[in-house]
Amino acid sequence: MIRRRLAVAILLTFAIVAVFVVRLVDIQVVRASELNAEALSKRMIQTSIPAPRGEIVDTNGVVLADNVTKYNITVSPRDVASFKRTADDGSTQTVSVLDAITQIAKLTGANANDLLTAATSDHDSYWAMLVKGVDTATFRAVRDLRIPWVYAEPEQHRTYPLGSVAGNLVGFVGTDKPLNGLEATENSCLASTPGSSTYEQSADEVRLPGSTVTTKQTVPGGTLHLTIDSDLQWFAQQAIAEQAIAIGAESGMAAVVRVKDAHIMAMADWPAVDPNNINGTATDFLGARSFSYMFEPGSIMKALSASMLIDQGAATPATRVDVPWLWWTPDGARIRDAEYHGDEHLTLTGVLEQSSNVGMSKLGTTLPQNVRYDYFRKYGLGEPTAVDFQGEADGLLAKHWNVQQNYDTTYGQGVSVTLAQMASAYQTIANGGVRLPLTLVEGCTMPDGTVVDQPSTNGSRVISESAASTTVKMLESVVTGGWLSTQLTIPGYRIAAKTGTAEVAANGVYTNDSIVSVAGIAPADNPQYVVIVTYVKPHTITTSAAAAPTFSKIMKQVLKTYRVPPSRGTDPGYPTTW
Repeated sequence: MIRRRLAVAILLTFAIVAVFVVRLVDIQVVRASELNAEALSKRMIQTSIPAPRGEIVDTNGVVLADNVTKYNITVSPRDVASFKRTADDGSTQTVSVLDAITQIAKLTGANANDLLTAATSDHDSYWAMLVKGVDTATFRAVRDLRIPWVYAEPEQHRTYPLGSVAGNLVGFVGTDKPLNGLEATENSCLASTPGSSTYEQSADEVRLPGSTVTTKQTVPGGTLHLTIDSDLQWFAQQAIAEQAIAIGAESGMAAVVRVKDAHIMAMADWPAVDPNNINGTATDFLGARSFSYMFEPGSIMKALSASMLIDQGAATPATRVDVPWLWWTPDGARIRDAEYHGDEHLTLTGVLEQSSNVGMSKLGTTLPQNVRYDYFRKYGLGEPTAVDFQGEADGLLAKHWNVQQNYDTTYGQGVSVTLAQMASAYQTIANGGVRLPLTLVEGCTMPDGTVVDQPSTNGSRVISESAASTTVKMLESVVTGGWLSTQLTIPGYRIAAKTGTAEVAANGVYTNDSIVSVAGIAPADNPQYVVIVTYVKPHTITTSAAAAPTFSKIMKQVLKTYRVPPSRGTDPGYPTTW
């Protein structure tokens, strides 16, 4: 009996050993690779490495958009408990959860009850957010609390060092993507690619020193170079803001364009937007209204109409026209000048100087509709500029005009434009009749040093060089003899300019509201810069006299900033009457 039991025990032992041997072979030989990989995956933790978004800089390299490191304060809820803290003097005290949470709330300005809920609501969780995006000083203060279950995660945040300066153009980013302006449209340049790394942790989830391996390198974003001069941009924004408030305007816009390359040196809007505080600006003004807001330009359009007449040989600066205050055209249109006057005998130059709607209608309509329409298109009306800014408007330019529009379009009604389009048109006249692509972005420098997204410099001729030069000289009469002469004159410089006041239409009817502008070129004898200023719905001054002081202020600053030599000679003195 004993021998039998012993035999059974031996057999049973061999069977058990055999099972273990088979299992051991399975684990260490057959499935060794699989199990090793699984074990490694539980020890190896992958983390994302953030990469900085690219900078946006002005033409002088001044930073308009940058990054700053902020920290998310997080907690491991499953480890939340009272703990002992050793003071600098060596004494030890027990810190309760509530005390620890209260200390964090005091440093970060967060609500203590919210933090306590986040830290204790899920005791099985390894991670919960306490406070997002604290600065470095706050992060260090929280770290110095030495709370064992509180951690900090670095995170890149977008910042705009100059605040609202060029904020209408730069735009802003949201929590997970760019939302507005160049931040959005130039994201292919600015976007970065995060990297990744892995590290090995022990059984108690502590990172093992020296185990971190980078598995994917970060790729920072490129640097976006703008044509904007941030100092001039600031000046223009201040100038239009001061006057807009003084005249009770709904909004204001100003542009400065360099003639030789059509670079936008300043493009200002008021109200302005600070990308650091977008909630401080009404939604309608978060973008760049210089590109998106359409308006009837009024008499600043007369410069374009005059240039067409000169280019076609249909008129000269001395071409004569009889100008009554009110003119009923043979085909039934009604045209009147802004103020009552007796019959006048004006030349084309005089029509510009006196800003006569009747005179420009009589002369302008000597050209067929299709010819004038083609010129408007060549000037860039009816389509976005080459900038192609976010939300940029086409403007309104009908191909066929009714009887009234046939005349209205000669003096800037019946057609809608953007400030950017008019700045481009005046650049064309100032540049000898060659329209260059309006430019806001000079290019993007990628992390490897290559430069991409450089703008086109190919121009197109709109009018002859002679017609352009003659138009500029005629526009000098507005400054030397027009009703705003004293406000537009800049000592030492010959200035060519045109004023404009347009009525605002609502529901198909013109109202008492107006849009007022001054557009000009300097120096007239050697055109280098175009400045245009527009105010929407001013209350206290409802004519272009509201825009003249701002135009003069900005143009003076431009001439001084870029050290433009004073003019030589005098204006040609074309006759204005006969």
